[in-house]
Amino acid sequence: GSYIHSYGDFQDVRYMGSLVYYMPYTSICFSLSNLSLCGLPFLSGYYSKDLILELMNMNLLGLLTFFIFFFGTGLTAMYTFRLFFFIQFDYVKNLSLINVNDNCHYMNWGMFGLMIVSVFGGSFLMWLIFPLPSLIVLPMFLSCMTLLSIFLGVYIGYFLFSFTFVYKKFMFIYSVNLFFGSMCYMPFLSTSFISLFPLLSGLKILKIYDYGWL
Repeated sequence: GSYIHSYGDFQDVRYMGSLVYYMPYTSICFSLSNLSLCGLPFLSGYYSKDLILELMNMNLLGLLTFFIFFFGTGLTAMYTFRLFFFIQFDYVKNLSLINVNDNCHYMNWGMFGLMIVSVFGGSFLMWLIFPLPSLIVLPMFLSCMTLLSIFLGVYIGYFLFSFTFVYKKFMFIYSVNLFFGSMCYMPFLSTSFISLFPLLSGLKILKIYDYGWL
């Protein structure tokens, strides 16, 4: 929300970049929240995600369920770190008129409270809800599967971030990126055909009337 308000309610992350230098406080809160979402050990998300996955492994729900659970965990880490790299470490692409800063104190205090919950909330709730630790007996490989899927997702997210800018001149790779980056062309199939004609008509009228200034 702080990023979006600073960019004038603009939500396209492709036009954001290097915000770690302009909004360091927001970037710290954003990074900790993302790490908690991915299930990094000893943050809030770890206590629920790791327990759910290990209990699922003990119940032997089937190979398809096993694959879906860990594939979803890896995808969460992948898109989260791809977003993280785009916003924090990509080059600056915003307009010069946009003033990006951390000067909103009300929003900073709200983010501070959420950051504290994302760091310590999981352990507190675990100790309050479950007075005794859950007994989980698994082989070493299955115990490490959660961390392996998270780190694999982080690597793929970084690869996609680098992959976009190194190989985007190749049209096939660009088409693949466009397909997955636009949710399988859903924005074009759902609303573009409705707004395309009015927008093109307005552009044509603007060009016609703009000739009067010449």
